Amino acid sequence: MSQDIVIAGVGGQGTVLASRIIAEAAILANQPVFTSETIGMAQREGCVTSNVRIGEPLYGAVIPDGKADVLIGFELAETVRLLPKLKPGGTVIANATKIVPVSVATGKSVYNEAQLSEYLNEWPGSCYIFDASRLAEEAGSFKAVNIVMLGALSTLPDLLFTSEQLLEAILAMVPPKTTEINKKAFLAGRQALGGS
Repeated sequence: MSQDIVIAGVGGQGTVLASRIIAEAAILANQPVFTSETIGMAQREGCVTSNVRIGEPLYGAVIPDGKADVLIGFELAETVRLLPKLKPGGTVIANATKIVPVSVATGKSVYNEAQLSEYLNEWPGSCYIFDASRLAEEAGSFKAVNIVMLGALSTLPDLLFTSEQLLEAILAMVPPKTTEINKKAFLAGRQALGGS
């Protein structure tokens, strides 16, 4: 059995850390795992894509279009941009927050938040959109968006690792002084998708 998870975000949101945490949870579950990242323009707020491939058989670290089981989107437009990675019936977990690109700030393009949300809600699989940024701030740090999103991921059935293994991986990989904030952020993400 295998599982492919793609993460979409922008620089500074902790996309790469999230993929490494998922990989560590898979290792804790004795699963083989590959990861890869594409970091757009190597700048803060440039697009970042992470691929996590778990289980067997594994045929490479990059998830082909139409093959991902889950798409985790840390930013609304980036989530829509990577929707072609999902297989039919795959699951979308998206942060409702937008980060306005330079082209919008300079008036060269438009960011239509309502249209993006509507497009995602038409996805013919499971789609969860919620304000993970607000939940991260309520947990104690806006930087914990990635942990909120991982908490939401942990509620999905049939993952190849447990929510306990995912939390263990988080706590092993974040600075010790942020342990309580990250525990709160993880729980907030779980609760956003109906977990406890």
